[in-house]
Amino acid sequence: MIIGIPREIKKEEYRVGLTPQAAAGLKKDGHAILVESGAGLGSGFSDDEYLLADADIVDRGTVFSRADLIVKVKEPVREEYDCLGHRQALFCFLHLAPNPELTGILLEKNISAFAFETLSDGTGLPLLSPMSEIAGRMAPLMAAYYLQRPAGGRGVFPPGIAGVDPAKCVILGAGVAGTSAARMAYAIGMETLVLNVGMDRLRKIDGMFSGRVRTMLLNDITLRDAITGADAVICCILVPGGRTPILITRQMLGTMKKGAVIVDISVDQGGAVETTRPTTHAEPVYSVDGIIHYAVSNMPGAYPRTATLALSNATLPYIKALAADGAEGAVEKNQALRTALNVYRGKVVNRALAEALGVKAFDIETLASAKPVS
Repeated sequence: MIIGIPREIKKEEYRVGLTPQAAAGLKKDGHAILVESGAGLGSGFSDDEYLLADADIVDRGTVFSRADLIVKVKEPVREEYDCLGHRQALFCFLHLAPNPELTGILLEKNISAFAFETLSDGTGLPLLSPMSEIAGRMAPLMAAYYLQRPAGGRGVFPPGIAGVDPAKCVILGAGVAGTSAARMAYAIGMETLVLNVGMDRLRKIDGMFSGRVRTMLLNDITLRDAITGADAVICCILVPGGRTPILITRQMLGTMKKGAVIVDISVDQGGAVETTRPTTHAEPVYSVDGIIHYAVSNMPGAYPRTATLALSNATLPYIKALAADGAEGAVEKNQALRTALNVYRGKVVNRALAEALGVKAFDIETLASAKPVS
């Protein structure tokens, strides 16, 4: 199979879909690797390193026109829509629920679109998890920075000092990102409270921190009480493939302290705050009703070397399976890759995505047994 690795062109996205070491492994399996010139530079990988891995360094047009499988990090942006080929396979973070425009392009071109963020191995989300760890650990650090008065914040020193309380950090969600956020918030001395809809994860956090991180069931009452006293709120809510439910409304911002910071990690799936809109590393924050919003849609991209290595380690076995069997063969043989499939043969096949878009979800089995669309 011919595997294409384009350079990411989303603003301030420095990660790359494949490391030279991973490229060498795929080349050893007999696949051709086309890497766009300069694709790895943001993560510290030179074209020469890919050449040593026996990959071919080519221009952008060649990557998209010749590859059977495109491996990216972030979803295609508008400038890439025309580059995508009919019936190509695409493997990357897609986050389609808040992006009907891209979904329409993938459907129109009969692209087999596999999403990192929905791939499940039966125990978790192995491709999303390493990025969730980075984003989760980043979130309290970003909140701490923007709590500074010169940055527009309340001027509360996150760990406090003798005789003065630390900042209060409220974390919504206790998955990988939420747990990672709790770890970092606690480590830098913030008074930390985690809210989650289920008790099992709260018990794990309680045990992990020996009760030093407070936990509480997430409902309308506890949420309103928690954010009213918070200096920082970190949103880590996830509905794999679907749109994140809005938990904090515009009206609720009025109950929060002026200069408080919201870090909405859920922004990729639409955000958990009504006033969330995607931002970039160049312009990461904006203020609504005196509340600072940090909603960078590719947070791990700030640390591209670490993020690329972690992501490539996780994705390589699945890229190998896709390359060995092709999209249709992988759909038939590999259950994990079936969970990653969002769009197939011109139809939406992920139920959470279909619900978010208000369209019918088609059965993969039925589509797989039908004659391919020409």
